[in-house]
Amino acid sequence: MTHEDLWRAIDMMAAANGISVCAMARRAGLHETTFNPSKRYNYRGLPRWPTFDTINKTLDAMNMSMYDFLALVARAHGE
Repeated sequence: MTHEDLWRAIDMMAAANGISVCAMARRAGLHETTFNPSKRYNYRGLPRWPTFDTINKTLDAMNMSMYDFLALVARAHGE
């Protein structure tokens, strides 16, 4: 799994639910900019990975399992 695969899967999760990543973050009780593309790298250009807690809250809000999310990651990776 790459950084890009993970973020692509997050984008896919929002799209599958017909909402933006901002709306998805709000539903999960997170700050609305949590999943913004500008937050995916730090100020030095290094990848920023979402925490397990962030992913877990989002999965709960989207009524998805970790297995569902891992399937999205695999699709994002091209498998």
